[in-house]
Amino acid sequence: MRFLLVATFYPPYSFGGDGISVRRMARALVARGHEVTVVYDQDAYLSLAESAPNDTEAGRDGVRTVALKSSLGILSSLLVHQTGRAVVHGRELASLVRDIKPDVIWHNNVSLMGAPGILALEAPLRVYEAHEHWLVCPTHVLWRYDRELCETKQCLRCTIAHRRPPQLWRYSGLLHRKLAGMDLIIAKSEFSRRKHRDYGLPFDMEVLPLFLPPLAAAERPAGNTPPVHPRPYFLFVGRIEKIKGVQDLIRATIRHDRADLLIAGNGHYTEELKAQAAGHPRVRFLGHVAPDDLARYYGAAIACVVPSIVYETFGAILIESFRMGTPVIARRLGPFPELVETSGAGLLFETDDELVSVMAALQDDPMRRADLARAALTAFDAHWREDRVIARYGAALGAAARRKGNVELAERLEDSLCIL
Repeated sequence: MRFLLVATFYPPYSFGGDGISVRRMARALVARGHEVTVVYDQDAYLSLAESAPNDTEAGRDGVRTVALKSSLGILSSLLVHQTGRAVVHGRELASLVRDIKPDVIWHNNVSLMGAPGILALEAPLRVYEAHEHWLVCPTHVLWRYDRELCETKQCLRCTIAHRRPPQLWRYSGLLHRKLAGMDLIIAKSEFSRRKHRDYGLPFDMEVLPLFLPPLAAAERPAGNTPPVHPRPYFLFVGRIEKIKGVQDLIRATIRHDRADLLIAGNGHYTEELKAQAAGHPRVRFLGHVAPDDLARYYGAAIACVVPSIVYETFGAILIESFRMGTPVIARRLGPFPELVETSGAGLLFETDDELVSVMAALQDDPMRRADLARAALTAFDAHWREDRVIARYGAALGAAARRKGNVELAERLEDSLCIL
C-alpha cells in the first residue's frame, strides 16, 4: 500500500520527539512491506534553526523523503502561519498527491506545512495525528503567557505574550471545517484526548500511544561493561528548554546531595541551567549522547526523572526508560500519571519537597528499585512494543475505512498491520 506522511519537521530537519515519532512510524510501515513517502518543510526548520543539520541517514531505511524548500525562507513559513494555507508549496503538494496516489494521507504536526488548508488533500483514507496540542493552542503547548499552565483559554493575549502574530483564521471556523474531512483523528494519551475536548475540539479522537521497537541484543548494556559514571546518579534525557523543568530537578539534586544528576541533551536553556548549577559538582551536563551510549546511562541510573512543567501529549522518555528497565520519577502532570499507573514502574511528585523525598526513597531501597525495573520491562512489552501498538493502529485504520464503506481497504490495512 502507499502511505503519504505529512510533517512540518522530519529528521534530521527536526527539533524534538514529533519528528522522531513520524520517522519511527514510517520505518515500521516500510518494514511491513508498504511504500512510504514523507514530505516535510525544510523552510520551516531552517527559519528556526541556526544551521542545516548533517544528513547522514537519508535513503538508508527505505523511506522516500521529499523536502519542501523555496527561496523565500522564513517568509514561506510566515505566510503559512498567517493564512493557514500552503501559499508557497500548495501546487507541489497537490502534484505529489497526484503522482503518488496514496491509499492513506497521514498528517503529523502540519502547523507550518499549510494547515489547516492542506487537510483537504484527497486520499481514500485521511488521518490526523495530534503529536502536540496545536489543534486547540496556537503555541502548541498550552503554556499561557509563556509562564504558566493554561487552564482557561486566552489565546489572543497569550499569542502576543509568546511574541507571535495572531492567527486570525483560527476565529473563522476554517480548522474545524477541514478537520471534518478526516476519517481518523488520533490523540497520544487519554489526557490529551480530554484536553482537546475540554478546549473545544468537537471531533472524536482515537487514543493510540507512541511505541518503540524491542531492544536488540546489541543495544543491551553488557554485564562486564565499565560503569559510565563512578557515583550513583539520576538521569534526565531530552531537550534543554525551560518548559522541561530541569531547573526544578537541579534544585532537588542540590538538596538531596547523595547522588549526581546527569543531563543528556541540548537546547536553548542550557547556559541558564549551567549558571544555576555553577559550583555544584553533583550536576553534570553530557550534551548530545549517542543512542548506544545512552542505553548504558539508562541502565545504571537510579531512575530517569521527567520534570516537565507543561502539558505534554504523551511522554516518550517514559517508555524509553521502561524499555531499558529503568524506573521513572515523573511530575504528577498531564499524561505522566496515566503512564506511571499503567506501568507500575515509577513514582510521582508535585512539589520540590516531594521530588527530594522520592529521590531519597528510591536510592535508599534497592529492592523497590529492582521491583520497579522488572515492572518497567513487563509493561513496555505489554503496552508500547512496536508490534503491539502497530496492531492497534491497523485496527483503528481498518475501522475508519469500514466506516467509509471501503471494505477492501480496511482488509488490506488489517491484514498487513494487525499481526503480532
